[in-house]
Amino acid sequence: MLSIFSYLHQKKWTFWSLLIITPLGFYTKFYSGPLSAWVNHSLGGVLYVVFWCLIVFLLIPRVHPFNITAAVFTATCLIEFTQRLDTPLLQAIRSHFLGRALIGTSFSWLDCGHYLIGLLLAWLLLTMLRKTEG
Repeated sequence: MLSIFSYLHQKKWTFWSLLIITPLGFYTKFYSGPLSAWVNHSLGGVLYVVFWCLIVFLLIPRVHPFNITAAVFTATCLIEFTQRLDTPLLQAIRSHFLGRALIGTSFSWLDCGHYLIGLLLAWLLLTMLRKTEG
């Protein structure tokens, strides 16, 4: 059971984590240095999973980190499979940068491996955040 002080301390560190992960995730879309193809397409996927796990944890911190990461990983893989679809709604969403960043534009099995790495990193981070004391 979280005391109010532990709860607020946990929220603060979760918020700070989001303040780091969010711009870093967007930066991967514009990075143009060494390994830019991998950073643009793969590292962004790792950070995408971590971002959504942090959002869920911020909103419902009592859910166990395993359940959060498993749900986000499953949802992310399902979104990956929607990239094989070409419906008018998905085309409209993908016509904007934010839509492309959120749901992607091209399917790759390899992305699921990067989502798995994101799951593991998010699980470690959420486990640490859960243990924070006020």
